[in-house]
Amino acid sequence: MTSTLQPATTPPAPAAAAAPPAKRIALLRVLGPGHVWALGVGIVLVGEFMGWNFAVGKGGPIAALAACWLAGILYTCVAMIDSEITSTVAAAGGQYAQAKHIIGPLAAFNVGLYLVMAYTMLEVSNAIVTGDLIEAFAHSLQLEGTVDKRAFMVLTVVALAFLNYRGVLATLTLNLVITAAAFAAIVVLFVASEPWAPGAVLQHESLLVGLPYGSLGILAAMHFGLWFYLGIEGTTQAAEEVRSPARALPLGTMTGMMTLLIAATLTWYVSTGLMPWEYLGQAVTPLYDAARLTGSRWLELFLFLGTLFATVASANGCINDASRAWFAMGRDRYMPVWFGAVHPTYRTPYRAIVFFVPIAILFAISTPLDQTITLSILSGLLGYTLMAISIVLFRRKWPLGSIQRGYVHPLHPLPAILLLCLCTVTYLAVFLGYGTQLLAMMAFYIAASAWFVLHRYKYVRRGEQFTMPWPKPKGY
Repeated sequence: MTSTLQPATTPPAPAAAAAPPAKRIALLRVLGPGHVWALGVGIVLVGEFMGWNFAVGKGGPIAALAACWLAGILYTCVAMIDSEITSTVAAAGGQYAQAKHIIGPLAAFNVGLYLVMAYTMLEVSNAIVTGDLIEAFAHSLQLEGTVDKRAFMVLTVVALAFLNYRGVLATLTLNLVITAAAFAAIVVLFVASEPWAPGAVLQHESLLVGLPYGSLGILAAMHFGLWFYLGIEGTTQAAEEVRSPARALPLGTMTGMMTLLIAATLTWYVSTGLMPWEYLGQAVTPLYDAARLTGSRWLELFLFLGTLFATVASANGCINDASRAWFAMGRDRYMPVWFGAVHPTYRTPYRAIVFFVPIAILFAISTPLDQTITLSILSGLLGYTLMAISIVLFRRKWPLGSIQRGYVHPLHPLPAILLLCLCTVTYLAVFLGYGTQLLAMMAFYIAASAWFVLHRYKYVRRGEQFTMPWPKPKGY
C-alpha cells in the first residue's frame, strides 16, 4: 500500500507584512522669538536704507515724516492683528492660512498670491540695490567700469536661494546676526552726526523745508512711507517652524515693530539733515550717501556694510516667506501639488524656493527700482485690506473664550477700522502717482481669481485644509 504526500500549501502573507504608508515629511520646529524678530526686521530694515526716501520726492521732508508715522500706525495695527490670528492659526503660509480658515478658498488663493508677489518684488528690489550699492562703492574707489552690477544682482538671488534650500535654522540665524549689524549701523550714523550739536554736522535749519507741494504732498508721500515697514507681517510665515507659536510670534512681531519705529525716525532725522530734499527724494542708497557726506571714510565703509547687510537680510527673508506661502498653496492644492514637497534631508520647501529664482532674476535685471517697490507695496496693501476683514470675521465666528488664543490684541475693532482707513488713503496715494500700475495689478488679480474659480477650485479639498481643532463657528 502506497501513500501520496500532499504538497504543503503556502499560507497567505499576514496583513501586517504589507508596506506601511509613507510618512509625511514635515517642516522642522526649531525657531525661537529671536529668529521671528530677525525674520520680520530683517525683511523690513532695508526700507530704512533705501526706498522710503522716494516719499521725500513726493511731498518734501515734512510730508515724508508724517507718512512715516501714519504708516507706523498702519503697521502697528497689522502687527497686533497678525499676532492674535497667527498665534492661534500656527501654520505655514501666514495670512494665507488665516484666510483659508476664516474667509474661504477664493480669498485664501488671492492672499497667497499677494504674499508671493509682495515678497518676490521686495527680494528683487533688494537685489537691484545690492548691485547699485556695489557699483557706487567701486566708483568711490575709482574703479568705475570694472563692476557689472547685474552680475551681483544674479549672485545675490542665487546664493540666498541656495542658503534657504539648505535649511531654515541657518538661514534665519544668519538673518539674526546681519540684521543686528545693520540696525547698529543706523545707530552709529545717528551718533556720529552729533544730533546734540545742531549745525555741527546736521544742517536742518537750512535743508529742512516745509511742504513744497502743499498738504496734498502728505497724501502722495504715503505711497512710499509704507516702505519703512513693509514685510513685518512676514513673521507669520514661520508659524509652522516656531517651537512655541503662542509666545514667539507675538513677542517677535511686536518687538520687531518697535525696532522699526525707532530705526525709521532716526533714518529720517539724519538723512534730512545731510542732503537737500531734491537729491534725497531720488537717491538709490540714501543712508550710504549720508555717510559719504559726513566726510568720514570709516563711517562710509561702515554704512556700505550696513546697507549690504540690510539688503542681504531682506532678500534672505523674502525668499523664506515667498516659498512658504507657495509651498502652503501647493500642499492644499491651490497650486499644483508638486510645489507642496518638503526636502527629505533639509526639511525645506525646496521646489517652491527654486521656482522663484529665474523669476526674481528676470525682474531684477529688467525693471526699475521704483516699479518693483510699487508692485510690492500694492500687493501688501491688498493683503492688509483682507486682514482687517479677517479679524472681524474671526472674532465674530469664534468669540473670546470659545477657542484658545496665544495672544489677544486690545481695543478691537479699532485696529481693524484704522487699518482699513489707512489702506484706503494709501490706495489713493498710489493711484495719484502710479495709477496705471494699480489698475494693471487689479486686472491681474481679477484674471487670476477667474482662473482659480474655473480651473483650480475643483482640486481643493476643504476638509483636509481646515487643520485647526476648533468648534463650529458661532451661528453655524
